[in-house]
Amino acid sequence: MSNSRHAFATLVTNADYATGALALVRSLRLSGTAADIVVMHTGGVDREALAPLAGLGARLVPAGLLPTSDAFNERHQRRRLHADAPFTKGRKPDFHTPLDNFVKLRLWEMEEYEKIVFIDADAIVVRNIDRLFAYPEFSAAPNVYESLADFHRLNSGVFVAKPSRATFSEMLASLDAPDAFWRRTDQTFLQHFFPDWHGLPVFDNMLQYVWLNLPDLWDWGSVRVIHFQYEKPWEVEHAKAVRLRPLIELWQAYHRGEAIPDLSSLPKPGSAE
Repeated sequence: MSNSRHAFATLVTNADYATGALALVRSLRLSGTAADIVVMHTGGVDREALAPLAGLGARLVPAGLLPTSDAFNERHQRRRLHADAPFTKGRKPDFHTPLDNFVKLRLWEMEEYEKIVFIDADAIVVRNIDRLFAYPEFSAAPNVYESLADFHRLNSGVFVAKPSRATFSEMLASLDAPDAFWRRTDQTFLQHFFPDWHGLPVFDNMLQYVWLNLPDLWDWGSVRVIHFQYEKPWEVEHAKAVRLRPLIELWQAYHRGEAIPDLSSLPKPGSAE
């Protein structure tokens, strides 16, 4: 049962994202939030993988795939989506399943909450972000990681929503319109559905590629959420692991339950290469 009118929510669709969610939930706990922490989970993850999340006090909420049409599902299958809208900026892990991304829309069904802040399971919260509950629906940070031109696109790794079953019904009708194709899955859809979206500060969803591509934008004194888009910090090794080592080690500290270093003591981008 809910204990608060506000909640942080994430989505776990397989064992890999359960691994990520463990670090996220622990980071939220360490932030001192008084809000509920909700983990939506699909049939792709078993009870054993979810048990550590429940042990940290997360509320586990089953969430099934959306009732979309066969034609919609075919257009958004991994092989079809990646062929029609190939990823060229980074490497999507093998466990990436585009249709799963739309399940996060089910948080609009949770009317027991006044506001929900959604955070992708491949992120960690390094400072308290309870102030986000004061932001309006729909608020999201920009998809900035390559250049300032990215500010016109939202990233759905962190967003503020006001649950409403009426809104959810409207979303389903718009989502599965004839021939609808959402190039960046839920991100493209949410920007379409909320064209006047409110921008959160980039520091509330700092994408790891900022560390690589826009190092002057990275400020340890301001960063509040670190989002590991593309390559994941729990992967044993990947092509960018050496350059991202300080961020990966910080994620590992949260995941393992180790002491979290003072952020001001961490290196700046480029200094650890």
